[in-house]
Amino acid sequence: MYMLSISESDIIANIQMQVNPLFPTGGESQWWIYLLWIIPLFIFMLYGQRIQMFIVMQDVAKSLNKLNGMKDKSKEEVISYIKSVNPNITNLERLDALMEYFTITPVNIDPYGIVDKIQHLIRLRDERIKAEIRVLAPQADEITASRLENVVEVATALHMLYKVVRHFYLMGKKSSSMFFIVQLQMIMPLIMQSAEALNKAIPALKNGQPIGDGIGPMIAGRLILDKEKILIAKDTIMSQYEYNNRRLYVVKAKGPGGTVGEPHTALHRLVNEMGVRIDMVIMIDAALKLEGEKTGEVAEGVGAAIGGIGVERFRIEEVATKYNIPLYAVIIKQSILEAITTMRKEIAEAADKASSRVFKIIDEYSNQGDNILIIGVGNTLGVGQ
Repeated sequence: MYMLSISESDIIANIQMQVNPLFPTGGESQWWIYLLWIIPLFIFMLYGQRIQMFIVMQDVAKSLNKLNGMKDKSKEEVISYIKSVNPNITNLERLDALMEYFTITPVNIDPYGIVDKIQHLIRLRDERIKAEIRVLAPQADEITASRLENVVEVATALHMLYKVVRHFYLMGKKSSSMFFIVQLQMIMPLIMQSAEALNKAIPALKNGQPIGDGIGPMIAGRLILDKEKILIAKDTIMSQYEYNNRRLYVVKAKGPGGTVGEPHTALHRLVNEMGVRIDMVIMIDAALKLEGEKTGEVAEGVGAAIGGIGVERFRIEEVATKYNIPLYAVIIKQSILEAITTMRKEIAEAADKASSRVFKIIDEYSNQGDNILIIGVGNTLGVGQ
């Protein structure tokens, strides 16, 4: 029994030496090996959060510097475009003031009538920006001025995006709040994705090339290519013709400048001022796709397919509800980058498929003698009348 116990202890000692050779037993123990484990553990216990905070701050700072570069580049592009139109310009203080221009949303404690207030402020803002553009480039024609306005809006969006991110970065740095800065780090990929899209949109806007968001006006424009057109609202044209014993009214923004028009005003005037009985409204617009969906996919549904802050959609829904007009929508799916950069082949090729969907809705859900309004929604940059 005694020899057996000695053998067991030897075996146990051998196992311990093989499993954990960094901690030898008996007289072979070395104090500095213990310190290699204890000191780092002690440091991370005391300063682990600060080390992690430093790493996160460096990551956010890297993205912030990249965003700052995009902001500066966009401003240089605007200045270059202005000088190409107005070589004699020397004072660009108006541009700096324009990029700091802001709009205060109306009070919504009592929401009644807030849409009218928002619409009033938006129109006032648009008129002010157009006036500033005319001062910066008085020689520019209407189309060039609209392109310049779009480029300025992109530069302003990047400028404000950079300022907001910088604000939260400095607040996190000042407060040394780990949770504050980690939240910013979590959303930075989405912010940078939007910034990249805005940055890549500038060349297309400067050159007047059709962008992905212009697929709606492009489809509507093809329907009235050889038809007579009238101006029915601000920057908005309309044409009408017969199709299978139905009267089609087609509305789109006036091209080829970078405008979106006022389709909601066109619908209001058509129904309330011109006295046309509209039996169906079909809206064609670009829509953001979900991850995994293919660019150029076409889908149909119901509702007012129009973006913005909601004023246009509210007006269209208001008229449709009042007169019990069915609202149908045909959308062409694309990413935010594809929507504001030069139109991709897949989006352009979806035009025929979307047109077929429109006429399928007309044939199946309307009757002979009906009046049908087709609205091509989107920025009509580079798309003719």
